[in-house]
Amino acid sequence: MSAKDDIRELLAEYCFLLDGYELAEFSRLFTATGTWESRDGSATGPAAIEDFLRALVPPPGPGTRRKHLTTNVVIRLDGDRARVRSNFLVVRDTPAGPVIAVAGTYTDLVVETAGGWLFEHRKLAHDITGESGLNPV
Repeated sequence: MSAKDDIRELLAEYCFLLDGYELAEFSRLFTATGTWESRDGSATGPAAIEDFLRALVPPPGPGTRRKHLTTNVVIRLDGDRARVRSNFLVVRDTPAGPVIAVAGTYTDLVVETAGGWLFEHRKLAHDITGESGLNPV
C-alpha cells in the first residue's frame, strides 16, 4: 500500500476503535507525545488520551451508540510526516432514533514510525453541533 492508503487506514481505525469503545487500542494510534484536542479538552500521550476519553465518552449501549464517518480526506505528504485534513460526521443513537450529533473538521499531523503511521496531533473542530450525548468533563 502507499503512504496515503496507510494514512487512510489510520483514519478508519480511529473510527472503528472509538465506536467500539476499544479505548486502549484507540490510544495506541497516537505517538508517545501525541495529542488529541477538541472543544471538550485535550490530552497528550496514549495513557492520558485513553483516560480522558473514558471520562468523556459513555460506553456504547441503548441511547449511547455512535458511528463516526470520515470523508473528504486531503493528505499532504512530507517524507515521514503528513498534514491531513478531513471532514467528520458522528451519528448517535437516541430513544427517538438516530440523530446527527456533530459534523466538523479534523486537522492532523501524522508521522511514520517503525509500527506504521500514527497521530502526532489530532484536532477536532465541531462546525455543526447537536446533542452529542457525551459525559460532562
